[in-house]
Amino acid sequence: MMKQGGVWLEDLTWLEAKARFDGGAVVVVPVGAASKAHGPHLPLKTDALTARALAQKLVERLPVVVAPVVGFGFYPAFTAFAGSQHLSADTFKAMMRELLGGLRAHGVRRIALLNTGVSTEKPLDEVAAELGDVAVLHMRLLGTGAELLFDRPEGGHADERETSVMLALEPRSVRMDRLVPEGDFAATAATGDASRASAFKGERLLAARADDMAAALAARWPDAF
Repeated sequence: MMKQGGVWLEDLTWLEAKARFDGGAVVVVPVGAASKAHGPHLPLKTDALTARALAQKLVERLPVVVAPVVGFGFYPAFTAFAGSQHLSADTFKAMMRELLGGLRAHGVRRIALLNTGVSTEKPLDEVAAELGDVAVLHMRLLGTGAELLFDRPEGGHADERETSVMLALEPRSVRMDRLVPEGDFAATAATGDASRASAFKGERLLAARADDMAAALAARWPDAF
């Protein structure tokens, strides 16, 4: 029997969702800030857009079910920048427990968190450990095979990598004329040098991250794929 393809949970009916859950589908929960400062040149939605794009690549590769992007999280370093939305660690963990607990109550046995943040890593790891059998994919650890593309390997925030990804995903949203090389985080909400960013680099980094995600899920639950 041919396996079903990947799908977004929001596109299913509840009966279709139940059938997928009962069949042992891996459910991916992307976590990416819907509104968080990314320097003077990238939109607040950068993390959420990246999370959705990576999740879509999984949908195209594996028979996963992808839940809606969780757009709120623990982002304490950004509270001084207008529009940045932040939850306390306890509130964020409580929200994730309820969301994941709801999936478990509906029969989901395999859950993978796709995390685009850094400050969210520890809270998500803690929730995953509490629930058990939850894989956590931290974006900063994915796509290392594309590192040679980048001129500044040390990374940063709203840097060459993130700017390249946004040039690949939504170039009109990138204000290249406002880019400040060697950003001072306290003043700009950016670090690193994004002046060498390009859509090509972003496309290759997204592809490398998708490769790593697919490999990690297949290794964790080989019978699901």
